[in-house]
Amino acid sequence: MKIPDDPVIRELLPEFIDTWINDIETQFHKLMTEKNSEDMYRLAHTIKGSCFQFGIDEIAQIGIELMGYMKESNWDKAVGMDEILLTEFKKVKNLIESGAPI
Repeated sequence: MKIPDDPVIRELLPEFIDTWINDIETQFHKLMTEKNSEDMYRLAHTIKGSCFQFGIDEIAQIGIELMGYMKESNWDKAVGMDEILLTEFKKVKNLIESGAPI
């Protein structure tokens, strides 16, 4: 995983990551339970776009995958995507917090 060297992005990234972790933990299960394809698609679309803007392309690709599942209302394939997203966002958080060159 590569994170951009842009100092502005690096300054904003911790809050960005924490916000997404919180959003996924609070919204994903609710949307799955309600089978709300429209709002889940919107969540996935926002993940895709915002992660591409921050240079976190790996997570953006997961957003694209989830968007595809929601276009098809394929809830079976969407199961567990929250854990995948959380794992990836936490990887970025750990990289940032470790202070290691990224």
